Amino acid sequence: MSVRKGAPALLSAGTLCAALLLTGCASTAPSDPAPAGPPTSAPPAVGDSRPAGAPPRAAGEVGGPGQSASSPSSAPAPAPRIPGIGPATHALVPDGTTQALVVTGTTADDNTATATLYERAPGGRWTAAAGPWPAHNALRGWTEDHVAGDLRTPIGVFRIGDAGGRLPDPGARIPYDQDREFAISGTGFSGESLEGSFDHVIAIDYNRVPGRTPLDKERPLGPGKGGGVWIHVDHGGPTQACVALEREDLRELLRALDPSREPVVVMGPAPALGR
Repeated sequence: MSVRKGAPALLSAGTLCAALLLTGCASTAPSDPAPAGPPTSAPPAVGDSRPAGAPPRAAGEVGGPGQSASSPSSAPAPAPRIPGIGPATHALVPDGTTQALVVTGTTADDNTATATLYERAPGGRWTAAAGPWPAHNALRGWTEDHVAGDLRTPIGVFRIGDAGGRLPDPGARIPYDQDREFAISGTGFSGESLEGSFDHVIAIDYNRVPGRTPLDKERPLGPGKGGGVWIHVDHGGPTQACVALEREDLRELLRALDPSREPVVVMGPAPALGR
């Protein structure tokens, strides 16, 4: 028997660009001095709208030496980014997203990682809201071209809006499906027990239909691209393709995720996410 509540959020993308400004200077030889005579008023400097004869502006004053009245004093500040995330990766974070779980490994072949939940304030600045938490990912590390059975976790920015588990809802605001089918047995790659790994899970929107229980098996990209990539309870070793957090850390994450913030997971090795 399943119990489900809530509704999914949507995903969008953005872009980023930069510009470079080059400047130069030159000088000329002095001319012969002008013949002596009564003092005359100097014409106003370029960009100086005051009448002739007014004292010169100080350096740094708008319209003063080296500065035009219409020139900005500085370039606009770049939009804030999630700490540790480069411009190309950050451009994939939807404009409406104000909550992002960042899961970072050291290298492409690592199967241990660190997870931190960031939130964006009204002013645009991203700050850590929970974590950092230790995490496991797939046995062979990370990949930008995941296929079924490669034992690597997909790299990228993915929506997270559906949850479930064998145990009751711990207070999640995103839809949560309690179902006995989340039971699992057997051993992991290090010989550890897998029992209880799916007591709580969060579906990562990789090759799945958003808005459905994590148990849903439809694969829009085809079965060859894998699927069933979840954030689940850590069993003490690397995973097939999922991300795993300690039980209480996962429960804290479930209570923190807010569908109105359009949460996503940004995951991969640090060199890839820093691009």
